[in-house]
Formats: sequence, C-alpha cells, structure tokens
Amino acid sequence: MPLAPLPDGYGATRLVAQRIGAHVLARARRAATGRIDLAPMPGGFGTPAFGDDHCVIRLSGGILLVERTTATATTTSMPIDGSTLSGMAALVGVDLSIDLDVGHDTPELGDIDTPLTADAASLTQIGTWFAYGLQVLDRVVAEQPADAAPSRARIWPEHFDLGIDLAVGSGGRVNLGASPGDGFHAAPYLYVSPWNGVPADGDGYWNAPFGAVLRYDDIAVAPSAFATGVDFLERGLALLA
Repeated sequence: MPLAPLPDGYGATRLVAQRIGAHVLARARRAATGRIDLAPMPGGFGTPAFGDDHCVIRLSGGILLVERTTATATTTSMPIDGSTLSGMAALVGVDLSIDLDVGHDTPELGDIDTPLTADAASLTQIGTWFAYGLQVLDRVVAEQPADAAPSRARIWPEHFDLGIDLAVGSGGRVNLGASPGDGFHAAPYLYVSPWNGVPADGDGYWNAPFGAVLRYDDIAVAPSAFATGVDFLERGLALLA
C-alpha cells in the first residue's frame, strides 16, 4: 500500500476528524452499548455495527454516513466540510449536551454551531493510514505465539489512534499502534510502547519518551512500506523478549 505525501490541510483536518470521532461516533456507540472504540473502514473510520438496526456511523472521505438495517435498509449522509457538529449530532441522533469523558485526551466539544473546515483528501489519507496500520498489526499478531494474547485492534477516540497490546518478555505487555498524529508528532507514525517502561538499551531504537516511533516520512520512502512497518514493530518485540 503506497503512502502518498500528506495534503497541506492534513493537521487541521485530523483534529476535526478526532472531534467528530469522539463527540459523534463514539458518543452514539456508547449511548447504545457502553463502548467507545471505533474501527478502520474504507475511506476513513467508523463504529462497528450496533443496536437492533445494525447501525454503522462512519466517515468516508469528506462524507459522514449513517447506515441502518431496518425493514428497508437506509443510508443518510452529509458533507463534513461546512457542516456543524450540531448538524451531525442531529443526523446521528446523539445529545451533545450530555457530558462526555472518554479519557484524559478527550477533545474539547467546542462551538457546536460553527461550520467545520475539513479537507476530503486529508480525511481519506487518515483512512489510508489506519488501513495500513491494521495490515501491519495483523501480520505482527499472526506471527506471535498463542500466549501473547493480543487484544483486538481498535481506534480509541480520545487518543485517536489504532492500537493493540500483547504479552512480551517475563510478564510484561506492550502497546503497538498506528497514530495519525498528535501533540507528540503532528504526522502519522507507528509506535511501540512497553507498559513497564522504556529499556535503557536498544542501539538507538527507543527514540521516544514512551518507547519507539517510526515516522510517516521514513515509511513513505521505504521500498516496501508494509515490510518496513512490520520489521519496526517486530524489532521492538524482539528487544523486549
């Protein structure tokens, strides 16, 4: 899967996507199921199906879609750019007046009636990154022993990253994931983050306060983005074994 250069509006659009993910998608799923995690989907990300009508709410490029399976299957949608959070909440059927706390990185609700500015190409790129990250994580998980007990890959709306955790070494666990960017680094990156702290050695591998990261620019220029990502995560696991 090739990784194209990030669009100019990527950083601002990523923040908009995180805000929608937390306050519209995760809010709707939590109200129905008590769960908040999201999943990569073609062109973006969304909720796993939930409720009696198997509702799926997702972002695909520059569009918010709500898909329901009722007596007759229905799909409603609206553009993201120029729409408001309150308008999206009305389409989805969530109450933004209810306090939402999905973790210490929960994005602020902000002014729900101010039109949003979001670049469709950047939203698509976020989806491409999550799809890439899921493929890399799937390969790494497939090569682990059964006692690694890996968790399911999920997008956590507060951090807005795709991650898993698994057992490694003597009783420890480690987070592996794909972030589309955050306060630590604005562009996407893969990461390895041990629960028991960052080892003192590793020949330069451990390059972040929480573990190790492999940045988007370094992945995009590699002969194989997929192989480079898998090798990076597997090296971290080997160093922790």
